[in-house]
Amino acid sequence: MERSTIVRVHDGLHARPATRFVKLAKSFESDIELIKADKSVSAKSSVKLMLLGVKENEEITVRATGADAIEAIEALIGYLENPRSGTEEEGASSVETKSAEPTSKPQTALYSNETKAAGNMRGVAASEGVAIGPAFGFFPAEIKHENRLLGAGEISSEIARLKQAFAMVQQRMDKSLATNNLAESDRGIIAALKDIACDDELTGSARELVHGGIDAVSAVIGATSRIAADFASMDDPYLVARADDVNAVGRQICLALLGQDDANLDAVPAGAILIAEDIGAWDLARAPLRRIAGVICGHGGATSHVAIIARAHGIPAVLGLGRSVHALQNIKTVALDGNNGDVFADPDQATADRFHEQIGKAKTEKQALRAYKDIIPKRADGTIIEIAANLGSLEEIEAAQEAGAMGVGLFRTELLFMRHIHLPSEDLQAETYATLAKAFAPYPVIVRTLDIGGDKPISGIDFPDEENPFLGWRGIRMCLDRPDVFKPQLRALLRAAVHGNIKVMLPMVSGLDEVRATRALIEECAKELEAENKAYATFDLGVMVETPAAVMIAPMLAKEVAFFSIGTNDLTQYIMAADRLNPTVAKLNDVTHPAVMAAIELTAKAGVEAGIMVGMCGEAAGRPDLIPAFVGMGLTELSMSPSSIQRAKKCVLALGQVGDQEGK
Repeated sequence: MERSTIVRVHDGLHARPATRFVKLAKSFESDIELIKADKSVSAKSSVKLMLLGVKENEEITVRATGADAIEAIEALIGYLENPRSGTEEEGASSVETKSAEPTSKPQTALYSNETKAAGNMRGVAASEGVAIGPAFGFFPAEIKHENRLLGAGEISSEIARLKQAFAMVQQRMDKSLATNNLAESDRGIIAALKDIACDDELTGSARELVHGGIDAVSAVIGATSRIAADFASMDDPYLVARADDVNAVGRQICLALLGQDDANLDAVPAGAILIAEDIGAWDLARAPLRRIAGVICGHGGATSHVAIIARAHGIPAVLGLGRSVHALQNIKTVALDGNNGDVFADPDQATADRFHEQIGKAKTEKQALRAYKDIIPKRADGTIIEIAANLGSLEEIEAAQEAGAMGVGLFRTELLFMRHIHLPSEDLQAETYATLAKAFAPYPVIVRTLDIGGDKPISGIDFPDEENPFLGWRGIRMCLDRPDVFKPQLRALLRAAVHGNIKVMLPMVSGLDEVRATRALIEECAKELEAENKAYATFDLGVMVETPAAVMIAPMLAKEVAFFSIGTNDLTQYIMAADRLNPTVAKLNDVTHPAVMAAIELTAKAGVEAGIMVGMCGEAAGRPDLIPAFVGMGLTELSMSPSSIQRAKKCVLALGQVGDQEGK
């Protein structure tokens, strides 16, 4: 029997989700296949599964034959439809998801000693930050083919030798996984490597080559090279990076066959910059990472496991230097910039001074900002300025709390809708919003109603083809036309309001009638809940000011709603008539343009005069250079990414202190 579905696993079946999927498949007796287009593979081989290249939102068929086929299909389909599959099991960290990607845009690797300054090379910016220190070269000897032809009587003993080597590597990895000093993110990576070492595709290919008369070392090199080449030919950067993992596992098996211990990183001195042509994730995960100040590597990219480990531990890294990394083998000192991919071999004094200054500033700033986590910033007149977080999912709650968020200024509900193959139920939505409310009580949680359009379609809603979806059927326009979608969300919000300080914000408002129509629906939903004897509570209703129309009628809107939240991202593109996703007009997308700042000021004035709260949830809310102007306009709430919260608190606090001094 078989069944098809749309894959909702976040980022598809990459290493960890594939590993978990295979483990689940192996728990059933049935033969199980996964089918994509016209290609099918065994669901019990993680290598074959990853090579299938299953991505999020692709259609997949699960086919099972055997006594427990029905149970197998139900379980595996459920796995594929769960966005968090592979990231939440067995305490695993989600370091392999998009949240683990570098914050700076990776640079294209240059496989030469191209210079912009003396001694400068450039690779892939894989983990942000800067570092300078003594160079520690890690260039273990290459393992070569033995090219030994076996006699008929030698094959069985060589197969036994190969089997023993695979078992030894798996045991070593199990031993590492059993230690208590391994970070959860690194544990997940080693588990994925172990799965490759156990996979039938690798073990079977190597055995076949030995049966054909090739020695075990050459067979392992041949098998891993073929599988690595398959990964390298994929069109997904993450899967391409898995070629390095296959080669790293192959190296460990060859060393076990040769009875050799691999070179290790135990001797790396504190503060050193690790330099290598290639570093296996197995080697780096077991290394004394606290001693390593930076990583430079000839292989790898921003989605490699080496990059993931470096980012998880806050280690600056530049990868993808190619063969030019060998020019760094005999240097004494090296500096690297993980923000742009620059590497300086034996930097001159001026360059070294610049790096030391940058490192000192970053360290000092990070330590100093921690003091602002629990600060409640106020204006000079004592008015509290709430510094809140912009969130898109429940997984982000912890980061916001750790940063000291004073509630949520924007919860984007569209991800909740996009994650599911069907529209999320009222109960699921109510549970999600209630979890948010409880997590931040008594601070407010502002939930934006579904803001989705033709540019981001979701299951259950058919969007028309539009020339410009940003100016089309989206946000409140779509919701009011689809009460079957909108009412369950409003009912869920009313139910969640029992558990905390829920506020509701309407996106893309351009007229008073949209607010009034929504209020009528809310009243209708409240009556329904009361009749059904379900607990609910009222909430403040506000609007997201992001259209020029909303700015122009702000004084009238302020009489209809409890708060404004200015969405600077869309407001800027609409004021400037410049698509914010179009790089050719990027220079026009400037929130500091006088026209945009005037629109913000008009909105703030209307809200202040009406006595309602005025906040901001666009990217500009976290900019220290603009916060003084926004607070001066009368904004009393600023919502931003968690990483900007402590800096924003510091900025507001400084404004209050300046005001106190001026008043004396």
